[in-house]
Amino acid sequence: MLSFDPNSLSLPAGHYINGAFRPGPAEIELFRASDGAAYAGCAIADVATVDDAVEAASAALKTSGWGEVAPRERRNLLCRWADLIEAESELLAALECVGSTRLISQATRMDIAVTAEQIRFFAEFADKEGGMVAPTGSETMGMVVDEPYGVVAAITPWNFPISMAGWKLGPALAAGNAVVIKPSELTPFSTLLLAELAVRAGLPSGLLNVVTGDGSITGNALTGHARIAKVSFTGSTGAGRAIMGNIARHGVKPMTLELGGKSPQLVFADADLAMAATAIAGSILFNAGQACVAGARVIVDQRVADELTELLKLAMSGVRPGPTWDDQTTFSPIVSARQLERIEGLVSSAVAAGAEALIGGAAFDRAGYFFQPTLLTSVPRANPILSEEVFGPVLTLETFEDEDEALALADHEIYGLAAGIFTKDLSRALRVMRKLESGTVWINRYSRSRDHILPTGGYKQSGFGKDLGREVYHANRRQKSVLIQL
Repeated sequence: MLSFDPNSLSLPAGHYINGAFRPGPAEIELFRASDGAAYAGCAIADVATVDDAVEAASAALKTSGWGEVAPRERRNLLCRWADLIEAESELLAALECVGSTRLISQATRMDIAVTAEQIRFFAEFADKEGGMVAPTGSETMGMVVDEPYGVVAAITPWNFPISMAGWKLGPALAAGNAVVIKPSELTPFSTLLLAELAVRAGLPSGLLNVVTGDGSITGNALTGHARIAKVSFTGSTGAGRAIMGNIARHGVKPMTLELGGKSPQLVFADADLAMAATAIAGSILFNAGQACVAGARVIVDQRVADELTELLKLAMSGVRPGPTWDDQTTFSPIVSARQLERIEGLVSSAVAAGAEALIGGAAFDRAGYFFQPTLLTSVPRANPILSEEVFGPVLTLETFEDEDEALALADHEIYGLAAGIFTKDLSRALRVMRKLESGTVWINRYSRSRDHILPTGGYKQSGFGKDLGREVYHANRRQKSVLIQL
């Protein structure tokens, strides 16, 4: 049994700076998504606290020589950290889901295991990726030397707290940097324990620091800090714009932004419709649609629209909402009362404008913040629910007559994070893939695998730069050109 009593957990408190927890007043009251109960508080790191964390990271880099440590030694230390993450998976999973949207069954089986995998994956780059000798004239030798940036900042969202931390921390530390990370103020606890485990594994104290707090105070202080050399952020497009503005006000530094999406799923008439319906439903039911890559727009050939609709209605039915700490629960809550209210408003406005809710369309009548899986058809083109990121278990369904119309419907003015294609015609799949403005395209599936070699990131206002893959490791190192006269 994975179920646990949420009231029995001892939660890490405050910030984690220079290898120790630093208490702070619980200035943000936290509510459990599963039942609406107030259960904890989150400290807000002010400018002085953020400065202490950055200075601790800078000092740790100097005293430990982490950036100059033999690459294999960096790899070994990070792999020991991954071992500890697996050893403490039960506690980490409980901390991950107690107040979040992550289910204990999924956190144990997926989130914690994937985080350990990611740490090991990026650790292996430390002694396998480097600079290059450049082809120059015979009287010179040219080299491109890779170096770490120094102290980098990471900001992670509330929907997948620990695995998103793994996305940021693994490559940054493997590349020889120190990190100050700010988890979402709604879900800070698993990240705090993650940092403590890093020190227990042997990473130098101060190399990884955690500051908690909101964006307006803690986030601004961190991203605008003069000693932060690079910023990596995952979250909404609006928050990404704010971070860019804050950085610009304080100077210039590189950043990686993985932002919002409104991703289409194109279903052609020759597709395996049962497989497509299962994949599409799974993509919007997973974490109750609270994922930036959620495939919220189904665009289907009108000849098979009715059949796919019936299959979707069946695949989206029978969920079991319940507390995240109950291993019998199969459907996640919405993260907050405010977000639940927003989803209700978007859906009710769409229905009032002429859309039809074939299933769902309202909140569950139970404690906590739960919204029914919802399938909307006949949505007016100008309705906001077709263009705005809902971040809930809501699918819209549109039909097309030909490939050109499918592509026109798939195109989004702002977003280009992910897309799905369902067809048995490989030529069509590759042709359509090339025309979609999306950073990730899935064909005959709609989900990531555990192949961390595939980078992820968006086009348009869905962001720039990449997480995962070789790309994110190299993004955590800067290049220096050297030319030697022989």
